[in-house]
Amino acid sequence: MTKIINEKLAKLVNNQESINHIYFANSNACPPLLAYQVNFPRIEIILEGKQQMQWADNNGKIIEKILSTNDLLYISPQSWNNPIWTTPVTSLSILFGKQQIGMSLLHWDGTQLIPHGQVNKSRRGPRVGTFIIQALTELNWQNQPQEQNQTAYFLIQSLLSNTLDLLNVEIETSSKTTSLFEAIRQYIDTHFRENITRDFLANMFYISPNYLSHLFQSEGKIGLNEYLNHIRLEYAKSLLKDYDLNIKEIALVSGFKDSNYFCRIFKKKTERTPTEYRRQYHSKLMCK
Repeated sequence: MTKIINEKLAKLVNNQESINHIYFANSNACPPLLAYQVNFPRIEIILEGKQQMQWADNNGKIIEKILSTNDLLYISPQSWNNPIWTTPVTSLSILFGKQQIGMSLLHWDGTQLIPHGQVNKSRRGPRVGTFIIQALTELNWQNQPQEQNQTAYFLIQSLLSNTLDLLNVEIETSSKTTSLFEAIRQYIDTHFRENITRDFLANMFYISPNYLSHLFQSEGKIGLNEYLNHIRLEYAKSLLKDYDLNIKEIALVSGFKDSNYFCRIFKKKTERTPTEYRRQYHSKLMCK
């Protein structure tokens, strides 16, 4: 899979293929329920097919477009994007974490999301990519229509070029197991609402299911399912506070298939039912 990503980035960087359009998601206000939102910048590139996508611009205006092959969406930290899966599409997601870059190759066949693998590279060494992202952040503050901004276009090209360089350079890390654990944790933090299982993650990161469980116990001092439930429960709490959804809807949107299981886990962790949690939170607001 690294070869596929390498070849695609090389074609875009060397102008063997042209980026058709570059769009920018720059607002963290009012994300839809199923939107992706993390505290790191991200890039979504359509490799093949079409993808209906929502995001918000600098002014908070919701944009909805159909992205085609070689269209690119840059999502600023804490901003959101909402892919709507309809027609078959293959996309490359690049997440620029503090220590690592995570690249996920995904395919939607019209009925289900199929992972084609995950590549993670350390960002240790020269901080070129960090400075490029800082420059993009500066442009965001200017509140300009970046789709028409030539400087933003060249910065995106430079960021892809830096990513390609990291793919082709072996950087020694203090612990390969720690790096792998952080990469998997980073993936869960982004995709927890999806149907993530132990086998799914093991297949995505090319390791055995047993080793995956061992990795979470040894590096994270927590079980995989316990960590996944923790992330989903924290998201469910935010939904209970901010959205007028019934409990079954909140369970499904948070990644729980079974609402009864969600309620049991929620009460075990908070000593309150979801309904009691919502009522208590709203009563506190009324008293302020």
